[in-house]
Amino acid sequence: MPQMSPLSWLILFIIFCLTFILFNVLNYYCFLYPVKTTSTKPKTQTISWKW
Repeated sequence: MPQMSPLSWLILFIIFCLTFILFNVLNYYCFLYPVKTTSTKPKTQTISWKW
């Protein structure tokens, strides 16, 4: 559309950039890793002495 004024192109570019940045930020901060639950029981190891 060559008949558009340069200001409109600038506003369009800014809107696209802000949309892209917002999309990336939301994807980065909204992703939740699955919670890894591990039991914290201490391991007891029996030592068999062979005298």
